[in-house]
Amino acid sequence: MPQSSSTKTHDQDPTDITGPTLKSQRTKMVNTSDDSEKKSSGKKLKELEVGVPIVYGNVAFWLGKKASEFQSHKWTIYVRGATNEDLGVVVKRVVFQLHSSFNNPTRVVDNPPFELTESGWGEFEIVMTLHFHTDVCDKPLHLYHHLKLYPEDESGALSTKKPVVVESYDEIVFAEPSESFFARVQNHPAVNVPRLPPGLNLPPPVPIEDVDRRKRGDTKDHPLSQLFTNFSEADELLKLTAARQQVQGHIARLRRQLSMVDGQHQQLKPASDL
Repeated sequence: MPQSSSTKTHDQDPTDITGPTLKSQRTKMVNTSDDSEKKSSGKKLKELEVGVPIVYGNVAFWLGKKASEFQSHKWTIYVRGATNEDLGVVVKRVVFQLHSSFNNPTRVVDNPPFELTESGWGEFEIVMTLHFHTDVCDKPLHLYHHLKLYPEDESGALSTKKPVVVESYDEIVFAEPSESFFARVQNHPAVNVPRLPPGLNLPPPVPIEDVDRRKRGDTKDHPLSQLFTNFSEADELLKLTAARQQVQGHIARLRRQLSMVDGQHQQLKPASDL
């Protein structure tokens, strides 16, 4: 029976609750070893970086008025491609560390989609450890997500119609990728690869596997996909542009106000001071 120190009580009303929230960051990964297994992956490509946009978070459904006290919500915690592409080309496995009150709190998911569904009543922090393929990176990446079951507004009413969705965006950047890794992901839609500098010759890209296997970890047709946050770099750029314009507008208004104050001050000066 999952327990947690965080419990909340809300009016049970069928109105919709808050939608998804999104946090953004950028994580840079660097290999720390150079053993024979790494050497078999080919030399490192200096001054190149490979980016893998990911989104991680949870979707939580209130089970309704008939739900038991200790099974009030059904929730899914996940790591997915930012555009719902298969992350299996980069990620080998994900380990989810749940609250100690769960049976078998350490859950290992060896195949995409990398997600876990459970039920309970409490909110707590979940640690997700991403392990990468040998030729990608020897260091695991730890992601921390606070499981969210209830809307941000404490007075908000619970709803069985619209779940709580909380997601974070992270671009994992792999510095100095190996030749084998770079060749394997050149044509993969989940990975951002840079343009090669002139004169650098690499083996041809590895052919993409058959469609059925390639879509094994694809979350585009996931039953929760309509709830996922649509992250767009273009949208973020528009937001930054709008914010910059707003700041510039404030600066212009402040300058006008200062100019007016200075003009009034000049008018108030005695003639002898002018």
